[in-house]
Order: sequence, then C-alpha cells, then structure tokens
Amino acid sequence: MKARPNQRLSSQAMAFVLAGGRGSRLKELTDRRAKPAVYFGGKTRIIDFALSNALNSGVRKMAIATQYKAHSLIRHMQRGWGFFRAERNEYLDILPASQRVDENKWYLGTADAVTQNIDIVDSYGVKYVIILAGDHIYKMDYEIMLMQHVATRADVTIGCLTVPKEEATAFGVMHVDTEGRITDFLEKPKNPPTIPGDPKNSLASMGIYVFNWDFLRDLLIRDAEDPNSSHDFGNDIIPDIVKNGKAMAHSFAESCVTSGLEDEPYWRDVGTIDAFWQANIDLTDFVPKLDLYDNSWPIWTYAEIVPPAKFIHDEDGRRGSAVSSLISGDCIVSGSEVRNSLLFTGCRTHSFSSLEYVVALPQVVVNRRAELKNCVIDRGVIIPEGLVIGEDPVEDAKWFRRTDNGIVLITQDMIDAWSRAKL
Repeated sequence: MKARPNQRLSSQAMAFVLAGGRGSRLKELTDRRAKPAVYFGGKTRIIDFALSNALNSGVRKMAIATQYKAHSLIRHMQRGWGFFRAERNEYLDILPASQRVDENKWYLGTADAVTQNIDIVDSYGVKYVIILAGDHIYKMDYEIMLMQHVATRADVTIGCLTVPKEEATAFGVMHVDTEGRITDFLEKPKNPPTIPGDPKNSLASMGIYVFNWDFLRDLLIRDAEDPNSSHDFGNDIIPDIVKNGKAMAHSFAESCVTSGLEDEPYWRDVGTIDAFWQANIDLTDFVPKLDLYDNSWPIWTYAEIVPPAKFIHDEDGRRGSAVSSLISGDCIVSGSEVRNSLLFTGCRTHSFSSLEYVVALPQVVVNRRAELKNCVIDRGVIIPEGLVIGEDPVEDAKWFRRTDNGIVLITQDMIDAWSRAKL
C-alpha cells in the first residue's frame, strides 16, 4: 500500500483482534460465552473497548479471530459492528477457527490465528498490523503508538504498562535500556526487572503489538514451519525479535485517552470474578477511574432500542431508589433500594428488596424481599423471593460460587439447585 503525503498511519493499518479465549478464571460467566463477549459497564461487552479504540484511532480495517463458544460474540459483532462499508474501504471480518489451513487444525496459538488468515490480511493491502487482545478494559489512541513504531524503525513495538515490581510477576515483563529498546522479555518472572531509574516499577506487556505487515508475514511463515514452536506471540514471536531484531517498548501513559477526570492511566484485566466485580463497581464512584461519559472517545456497542429506566413506589420501606449506581435502560426499580450497584439492560427489582454492591447482568429479576450484597448475577437469573446473600459466608458458599474476597457469583443453575433443596 503506497502512502499518500500527510496520510494518517492508522489509515494504512488494520487491527487484528485475538478474541478466541475462554477466560476460565471467570468461571461460570464464560460457560456460554468467550471472555471478550462478557458484559461490562451496563451496556457494552469487553471486546467493545479494543474495537472502539481502533475505530476512534482512525483504523477502519479490523479482523476478529474467534474460537471458544463464539456465538454470543459473533452475534454481538453482527448487531453492533455492522456499520463498516466496503465501498468506503472499511472492513470488519469475523474469523472463526474453521480449519482453513488443515482439516485437523484449529487455532494452535495466538500467532497461528494470524498465520491461518494471512491471505485475508494480504487482501486488505495494509502496511501495518496492530495485534490486540479482545479482553481488556482501557482507552488508548493507537495512532500515537504507530507513530513511535515508524519513528524508531522498530521490528515490533509493544504496548507496556507501568506496574509495581511485586505485581509484575503475573505479566510478561520487559527489560529495556534507556532508549526504550527491549533487551529481554520474561514471562511471569519471579524477580521482575525494573524500569531504568525507577527501581520500584516494571514494564509489563499489554499484549498489544505493532508490526510492519511484510515483516510479520515472513516471521509467521517461518514460525509455522518450526515444529518446536507453540506458535504464540508471547512465547515464540516476541522473544525471537527481542533476541534477533529490534523490539521497542511503548508506554501506555503516552497514548492513554483520558477526559481530564481520571487521575492515572486506566487499564484492567477483568479476568477473575473479583476483578470483574471491582471494575464494574468502580464505575459507580463519584469520580470513576474510567470515564465512560467522554463523548470525544465513545465506546461503541450494540445499542438496543429500549425504554428509559423507571423508578416506582414512594412510601416508607417501599421506595424505588438508586444511589451511587448505574441503572441501564429498560430497568424497573419497583419499591426497592439499590446502592453502589450496576444494573444492565432490562433488570427488574421488586418491592422491599435491597441491592448493595451488586453487578446484575441483563434481564435479571430480583423478587420481593430479597437482600443481595457483594454479588455478580449472570444474565437472566431470577432471584427467588426472600433470598439473602452476603450475610452468611458459609451458606453462600454452600450454594453459590463465593470468592476468597467474599464476592458471590450467582447463575440460574445455582438458583435452581438452591430452590430444589428448599422444597
């Protein structure tokens, strides 16, 4: 692709989103959907953040590689992201693992997911490829990262987070020199290297990589022929470039998008029940760490046509109210008290019930006199009348999934087992 003068780098790039992972640490939340398709923030899905970042950055060519239980994710892509128009040179392709290369091969690793679709990437005619994970919450301008990649003539540019050294053991960690060149890449090291001049912090990989497509294409073909490779970016491709090429670190702080309200760059891996609950509850803060109300960097999603939220009954002990909470459209808070909670689209809470620090996914029904605290409730769950959760840890753990931090995950199967036992 020949660049025109003053052409934005993002218009010469495509985003390749890796969205095939289950996210097993989310337990029953990913029994029926892949982690990128899990709901977040009242009306969006996790994958919407990576895709919105690309769209807002000027990237108009995207591909999403799916594998594990992809129907919910694919349906969301079709409903919410179907506005790309080929006649405007815009493309969004969904690439399920479909044995395109070998009838016995699904996607063997993150790099193999790209390798099996080389012909599709070729058809885009792009110069740069941005490899993205589809399962993180953050706002980032990829154009800034592309500019650094071109200016430094890097073989790969890796998005990096600054994290405390003691937390870096859970990440792939970069050892960099004073120019930002990566000299070593360590996967979950026991003693992480720190940033030069900053002995308390380390640079951790965000799983975001920028490549020149010609360079990556050749590398992937060689990797596919290596019987000793696991065909993974973190395990194989990146360490090889660090050793034999030029890998540069890009600090997330340089390209993080803020509205001016956030006090630090925001990035979250909501890969556990505790982290998922906390990130959603954080949105109810007076000044949240992530500003979803910033119209200059919208998070695009499938916007259902639903009526506004509704609050009914106004008498002592039976007042429909919500304080420090996010209440989505088509919710009816009927004579119940909601505090520090987040209700997704279509929830119903009935008289004399109370919710505190609750994340309720779409279409949840909370029946009369239920008392819920510190919960994540899966889509479509019907909470029985009078059920109390969050008061007795032993009883909660007997019927539901309770984390060590006291967060209770509730699914309909768990409710059904509880109901049968109470008959």
